[in-house]
Amino acid sequence: MDLIDGMLARRTTNGPFRPDPVSREHQHLLMRVAQAAPSHFNSQPWRFVLIENPDTIAQVAAIAGQSMTELIEGGVFFERYRRYFRFTEKEMEDRRDGIHIDHLPGPLKPFTRQVFSDAGLKLMRQLGVPKKLGEDNRKLVAGSPLLLAALLDKGEYRPGELSGFYSVFGLGAAMENIWNAVGALGMGIQFVSTPMEIPRHWQAIQDLLRVPDDLELMAVYRLGYLPHEQARPSIDWSSRHRKRLDQFVSRDTCDQPERDPGADGF
Repeated sequence: MDLIDGMLARRTTNGPFRPDPVSREHQHLLMRVAQAAPSHFNSQPWRFVLIENPDTIAQVAAIAGQSMTELIEGGVFFERYRRYFRFTEKEMEDRRDGIHIDHLPGPLKPFTRQVFSDAGLKLMRQLGVPKKLGEDNRKLVAGSPLLLAALLDKGEYRPGELSGFYSVFGLGAAMENIWNAVGALGMGIQFVSTPMEIPRHWQAIQDLLRVPDDLELMAVYRLGYLPHEQARPSIDWSSRHRKRLDQFVSRDTCDQPERDPGADGF
């Protein structure tokens, strides 16, 4: 039950970590739980890079911050992910997916629903929000004592073939094991996603990590020990809602939704 409770309590860390280095013991434990994940024919296609070098972390942070600034400034981020934004608790309760934007800088609060429109984007630019968010992102990554790069062996990872799916599935299982394990160690984890949105920035990280031709860089994460209290970023959200069973589970065939006892009042 401890394992199940931990999985149900899983969180993504949007705020800063403590500056304490992540112990080598904990780093290796996370690698062992990743290694325990299932993979097709036990192929274990995953590879990981543990990054503690402050200079390397600072360079990844600079790339992440610049990526965030460019994505917000150009409106690309909001255009891609607009369908996941929710602005009221009722929307979250009805849809039970996406993110509830419930924390905004003061000047933007009166424009909550328009904040991701063209007019809202113009206002954000005038207020310097893209640069502020970029700098916030840079600081979060730069202040992380450990980065984790996840890669796949191209001998197994062949997009368009079943082996490509199997490899991504295996890496996903390995990362989920890590994600569920960090909580038991008093740690947090967050996906450093913004560089992936801009090809030249993603290539810069690959060059920085000296990724060889036979490996594919798939993702970068930041990890560290959690502080006792966490300040919220300038723009933040909550995303604890999950769909009811009848919204994502069917019984016997796809056209027969599973009844959700909680929704039925049982």
